Amino acid sequence: MPCTARRLLCLVLACVTLALCVPCDAAPAVSASAYVLLDADSGRVLLAQKETDELPIASTTKIMTALTALRMSRLTDVVTVKREHLKEGSSMYLEEGETLTMEELLYGLMLPSGNDAAECIADYCGGDGGTAAFVQRMNDTAAVLGMTHTAFANPSGLDAKGHYSCALDMARLMACAMDDPTFAQIVSARTVKAGVRTMKNHNKLLGAVEGCVGGKTGYTGTAGRTLVTCAERDGLRLVAVTLHDSSDWDDHRALYDYGFSQYRAERAVQRGKAYSMCTVQGGAVSAVPLVAAETFSCAIAPDDSLTLCVDAPETVTAPVSAMQPLGTLRVLLDGAELGSVPLVAASAVPAAEPVKRITLSEQLRAIFSARH
Repeated sequence: MPCTARRLLCLVLACVTLALCVPCDAAPAVSASAYVLLDADSGRVLLAQKETDELPIASTTKIMTALTALRMSRLTDVVTVKREHLKEGSSMYLEEGETLTMEELLYGLMLPSGNDAAECIADYCGGDGGTAAFVQRMNDTAAVLGMTHTAFANPSGLDAKGHYSCALDMARLMACAMDDPTFAQIVSARTVKAGVRTMKNHNKLLGAVEGCVGGKTGYTGTAGRTLVTCAERDGLRLVAVTLHDSSDWDDHRALYDYGFSQYRAERAVQRGKAYSMCTVQGGAVSAVPLVAAETFSCAIAPDDSLTLCVDAPETVTAPVSAMQPLGTLRVLLDGAELGSVPLVAASAVPAAEPVKRITLSEQLRAIFSARH
């Protein structure tokens, strides 16, 4: 065989060998400036890069807008469109003076990503304080959720000074929002009719990625393409976030392929199950079971090790009420705390009836009365 042919064959064999040696569980290459893959139930970060970098987030802002609106209004509220609501950018094509329900506006906010819907919702929900009051509520909610790298300046996501978030904060927000049944229903819809409007969801992963149940797209010249999505398979619910990403659809597919192939859902703690006993001093019974107040599920890999640690007093004093908090059950992953669940009394324990002591004279009187 000629030398050139031998070299070519060796090169081909080397490439094949190298390809075969690449592990099937290798993390995907992601082109985003920042990204995260999060277990929605436990908050465990499965994959991440620059996940706390503060970046513009464009229309993924509207996840917080929708969640805040759902907490401040009713779906049946009727809202009138004003001229100042008709903002630039993506739109559901509202017209000044028309009236819509809050539900219709929320679909217009999340499916076609209407900036006009965002302004209309914010102004209505903000009451006398208008949009500024609503944006403050968005920031208040972010603080409660522990979104420490986030600040909102408007409800639409248009580029603005002091308007930013990070991949990790947006993943936590999406996980919380998907717990709201109305929010989950809205973002899972592919097409909705509202009056004369037919609105289509911009999220291309619905129906294209197995288990995708919702998400929000975003784009501005400064933010680039941003995408937040959620997918669920076999009880495992994951959230993917990519910021400033030219290949966001492909990257989300790759992140989910990795996540669902490497992790499975594990119910580490079952609500109502007893995990400890507590002695009750002075009670009608001597002890009470401590049960989990909540269920705790998490994503685990085959080589992960989960352990449970009970932090509770050995003894309490009666009376004890049913569901009274009496400790904490900590879930440890490879020795590090992943989460915790309150432990509560399984049942009420009243104080024991005091023992009545009978004097000698009372005993003699009882004996004498019995004889006669």
